[in-house]
Amino acid sequence: MRAETAVRPAQSADVSAIESCAKSAYSMYVERIGREPAPMLADFNAAVESDKVVVVCSGLTIAGYVIYYPRDNVLFLENIAIRPCRQRQGLGEQLLKHVCKTAIDNGLTAVELYTNAKMTENLAWYEKHGFQEMRRVHEDGFDRVYFRKALV
Repeated sequence: MRAETAVRPAQSADVSAIESCAKSAYSMYVERIGREPAPMLADFNAAVESDKVVVVCSGLTIAGYVIYYPRDNVLFLENIAIRPCRQRQGLGEQLLKHVCKTAIDNGLTAVELYTNAKMTENLAWYEKHGFQEMRRVHEDGFDRVYFRKALV
């Protein structure tokens, strides 16, 4: 039987677990991209201090996290990751629902994000969850695909 999950704001004591989650979730892409993906290089201390991070916990263990913040009239989803051993259990969807609800509650019109073009699993996941591709660009040494999900 799985422990119940809870979504809550991240605390400074969570930073090492968030970093560990990012490394485990994104390490599979290092060879494919040819370098560490941007989320593996994030300043999680600064993000947590800025109240931009929410975690999903299974019991006392952090199973995943999301980093997001308002930008113009949208909520920008900077990074969402679930530990590989907890993927395909609805935790990413749980975090995405939290992000969308936060956007709506704050009067924002959409959620936007980008992901690496070589992270084909992510491209399919975002499309499955109602995001539409906006554009593809080469930025900061990465091939990025920008997505947008309009909120009703």
